[in-house]
Amino acid sequence: MRALVVYAHPREESFNAAVRDVVLERLHAAGAEVRLMDLYKEDFCACLSSKELECYENTEANCAPVADSTDAVMWCDTLIFVYPTWWYGLPAILKGWLDRVLLPGVAFLMPDNESPNIRPGMTHIKRLAVFTTCGASWWLTQMVGAPGKRTLLRGVRFICAKQCKTTFAAHYLMDSSTPRSRKAHLAKVGARMERFIGADVVRPAPKAVEA
Repeated sequence: MRALVVYAHPREESFNAAVRDVVLERLHAAGAEVRLMDLYKEDFCACLSSKELECYENTEANCAPVADSTDAVMWCDTLIFVYPTWWYGLPAILKGWLDRVLLPGVAFLMPDNESPNIRPGMTHIKRLAVFTTCGASWWLTQMVGAPGKRTLLRGVRFICAKQCKTTFAAHYLMDSSTPRSRKAHLAKVGARMERFIGADVVRPAPKAVEA
């Protein structure tokens, strides 16, 4: 299992960092190969430039400015997002990562004589997970349409493997959360990760203890 964790929160002491750490702990415990992309720490530029847009359909040229990220996407078979939901959607830095990294020739194939629509390009990705926090309640988020969740679990999911396994967990009403609610949510994230990883991941054998 090769897992790419894309993390987007500007404050290291945030609850999202605690969620990220649970995700990473479960992956490491399962013996997975893991790469972490901390977008704020890496000072990732979210803006798709005019020059990048000009060469958008040229795979070799469009990958060059974000080669580390596109290499990681092509390397992984498991893609996990950890981020706060702001204004019902993705933080700008994460939306910009999608814009600049999930490119033609990497994430999807452009329309051609065979198809008038785009086609999946990330069919090597067999697992997709989303872990987020929301200031709004569940019902208000659903009433608005949960655009951030839809972008990832519908839009990105469409260009992954046909049988791509997904999981999702959100702590709603984050602004009025309590130590109890946060502890319970971290336990939920851990349980979701256990089911998400599944029995097909080879876990390291326990070390022998000398008598």
